[in-house]
Amino acid sequence: MRKTLTYALALSLTGAAVTALSQVSATAPATPQKAPHPDSQYRLGPDSLPQEGVPKGEIRGPFTLPSNVYPGTQRTYWVYVPAQYDPKVPASLMVFQDGHAFKEETGDVRAQNVMDNLIYRREIPVMIGVFINPGRTPEQTEPSRTAGWGDGFTNRGVEYNALDDKYARVITEELLPALERDYNISKDPEQRGIGGSSSGAIAAFTVAWERPNAFRKVLSNVGSFTNIRGGHNYPDRVLKSRKKSIRVFLCGGRNDNRGIRNGVYDEKWDWFLQNVRMMKALTQKGYDVNYAWGINAHGQKFGGAILPEMMRWLWRDQPVSTDPKDAVERSFRPPVIRQ
Repeated sequence: MRKTLTYALALSLTGAAVTALSQVSATAPATPQKAPHPDSQYRLGPDSLPQEGVPKGEIRGPFTLPSNVYPGTQRTYWVYVPAQYDPKVPASLMVFQDGHAFKEETGDVRAQNVMDNLIYRREIPVMIGVFINPGRTPEQTEPSRTAGWGDGFTNRGVEYNALDDKYARVITEELLPALERDYNISKDPEQRGIGGSSSGAIAAFTVAWERPNAFRKVLSNVGSFTNIRGGHNYPDRVLKSRKKSIRVFLCGGRNDNRGIRNGVYDEKWDWFLQNVRMMKALTQKGYDVNYAWGINAHGQKFGGAILPEMMRWLWRDQPVSTDPKDAVERSFRPPVIRQ
């Protein structure tokens, strides 16, 4: 009898404790959940990764490009040569600013893998790729993932963001002749593209804008069309100027730098707003323009994830055969057998 009473009392106390605990839990504030980072959903797909059976191109370099346009500076660059490159046949050309970031094997873009895969499947033409870093003096640090992209310690801010033709001259008067000494590059501006991210993107646009006779395709990821050096004026320039023969793909993010400076909003420093303004101006003027808006922050996560589609769209007008008996057109593009 005594044991039964003790057991019953224990159950009663246990129940009271559970009830009390449930009452405390019901009234206690919930632990706030940390919001996921805007870039958390963007990952590289198979087109951006090495694939079994796909011939790998070769990245040559680094090479050094001295400059007369910006005296005292030099640029480091690397050249991607696809396995299908035939020196007897003019190749298309794609130039990426901030080259170290676009070619990094474990980076957010890995453009060389994209070109390997898309060239092999005939989704883009055979092309030489160039990864070029911003200018610097010999004493200044080379931009890299660890050192940074060059803002504040190289010539990047000056040459990439300025609305003049000086950087276009670097590309057309200094880089192109150096490339043409070693490679058979197409003279057709429709077969030349240029791209970049952030300040490298506005630089790419400026090259095509100033030299449409040399470059006709522009790839812009989170472009800095902002008031770093007057880049927010580009939409008005586009509307007021004669239409030029260039094709543009813009990529931006709703969580990019949104123009809050010292607690005050300044639309001239709103990266997303200014990219949307660029899209609207180009569209109104009748340009061949495409765009993709993500939820991403400033960087290359979203742009890297969609780079294959951006490249397909930019290069969509390559020659194509519809002959059902054309076995070459229906096969993967094989590597060139070098003698």
